Amino acid sequence: MTEILRVAVIGAGRMGADHIQRLHTRIHGAEVAAVVDVDFARAQAAVAGIPGAVALSDAEDALTNGDVNAVLIATPGFLHEEILHSALAKGLPILCEKPMTPDAASAWRIVEAESALGKLCIQVGFMRRFDAEYAALGAVIRSGELGELLMLHHQHRNPDTPPGFTNDMLINDSVVHEFDAIRFFTGEEITSVQVRMGKASRHSANGQHDPQHVLIETESGILADVEIFVNAQFGYEVAAQATFEEGIVSIGADTGLHTRTAGRWGGTVTPGFVERFAQAYDIEVQAWVDATRRGELGGPSAWDGYATAACCEAGVEAQKNGQKVAVQLAKRPALYC
Repeated sequence: MTEILRVAVIGAGRMGADHIQRLHTRIHGAEVAAVVDVDFARAQAAVAGIPGAVALSDAEDALTNGDVNAVLIATPGFLHEEILHSALAKGLPILCEKPMTPDAASAWRIVEAESALGKLCIQVGFMRRFDAEYAALGAVIRSGELGELLMLHHQHRNPDTPPGFTNDMLINDSVVHEFDAIRFFTGEEITSVQVRMGKASRHSANGQHDPQHVLIETESGILADVEIFVNAQFGYEVAAQATFEEGIVSIGADTGLHTRTAGRWGGTVTPGFVERFAQAYDIEVQAWVDATRRGELGGPSAWDGYATAACCEAGVEAQKNGQKVAVQLAKRPALYC
């Protein structure tokens, strides 16, 4: 097993700050060596209390820092490609938050660059694969104990959206997780996407049509659908139901304290994705660290990042034309087979 990972975290916003504290307080075998953010004051605040960690404002400075031997990318997606190419050129192991890149063409360039390098360096941050309930449903599917998987039904609900959250982002920033989950559950590529838009909520932001119904088909004909509702008001809820030949399995129901008092009953709904998937993020990052120290990959690859980007492109096109749109994938390189 290799040395302790000295990680440069690129991006100190909400997700980056969460990962910084995770690496510093809960992950074994890794330490925060550097934090990079264009807002230098934010980078400085992020390394406060972390011995040996330096604050930087340029990613290249972190990648050439001799004390850094791994990279965690948590910047906005449109900034990922340049950082990924630089990190690959230096042979550094990388955990890159989704999306790997914002479109299929740039994602394919990353796949080609990693293939030319001849080794798997990039793990893409699809954290749901590391959630206990998602893993349990995946195990049921692979066991065949309920017969063949026939259909998948997904619900993805957010309380609201930040300013500037566009209609395209319902697909690119939200349904992207379901695209990866469907590929994870079925072990197949997605072949087509269709988006249907019905009655819109009065809470939809300008330019959004919310909610939307996304219809998906895989290589063997498994049908899946997603209700994406990003202004649901009540909280953050992600759930799925799998239909088998001999049974139904559901995951994602809110659990925890359920109280009856003063003529009322109920519990709570998680306010956001960080709280809902906190344990999954911990498991994901620990898996990346452990696998990296063994010289392996601990989760979704750059091919998974590329395949989901292609699904998102089909989904955005389907938003616009209402038709079933084929997902266009290049031939999978041998490195990912």
